[in-house]
Amino acid sequence: MAKTQDDQDTVWHDFKDAVNMSPSELETWLRKDESKESGQHKGGGESVGHESGRRIVSLLRTKRADLSDDDYAHMRKVTGYVHRHLAQKPSGDVKETTWRYSLMNWGHDPLKG
Repeated sequence: MAKTQDDQDTVWHDFKDAVNMSPSELETWLRKDESKESGQHKGGGESVGHESGRRIVSLLRTKRADLSDDDYAHMRKVTGYVHRHLAQKPSGDVKETTWRYSLMNWGHDPLKG
């Protein structure tokens, strides 16, 4: 948990670095079939990443002063996921891959500069 202000600052900055999609870009992406189909699905329902994407939109629209410890914990989870999956980049063109789609569900489009 992000207990101290320094911890919260670190988590905030790491999250903002990892998430390179705006709330509106992420919302648009989450409505697409490719978004809904990628990732691990819990019992045939919504994927973990898709659910996380909806929460990320909410976090991006929340004033920093209003973030809870649970929000900071999710931000840390997002940052970890993005970093782990970026390290697993497949070879070749990734434009239409489940690897990219999964990352986008978590708020990171690897094709953005």
